Amino acid sequence: KNWWLILLYIGSCDGDMEKGSLRCDANVSVRLKGSSTFGTRCEIKNLNSIRYIVQAIDYEIQRQIEILEGGEEISQDTLLFDVASGKTKVMRNKEDASDYRYFPDPDLLPVEVSQEKIDLIQSSLP
Repeated sequence: KNWWLILLYIGSCDGDMEKGSLRCDANVSVRLKGSSTFGTRCEIKNLNSIRYIVQAIDYEIQRQIEILEGGEEISQDTLLFDVASGKTKVMRNKEDASDYRYFPDPDLLPVEVSQEKIDLIQSSLP
């Protein structure tokens, strides 16, 4: 409920979940306890409710932990969350960052937000 209120407050969506007003992607990566190396990121696409976001992230964290504890490596994948099974499924593999085709949008200017502004916004959130 708190997430929904925050998203509504900041204008991210109109809060009408029945009409599909919320869509988000979640990036998940884990690393072994004590490791200073960041883990490989997997992206879960098109999550459409707060409940599914939580379920998908929880499942993906456990999946990645099991892979690492089994001595295997995590591949950088784009995933979908299957609501019926409660599991993530591979949509496509991102072999490396160069395959992902990052490029700047010339119509979007860089935005720098001061810590003072961040603190002000945080203090006004519900």
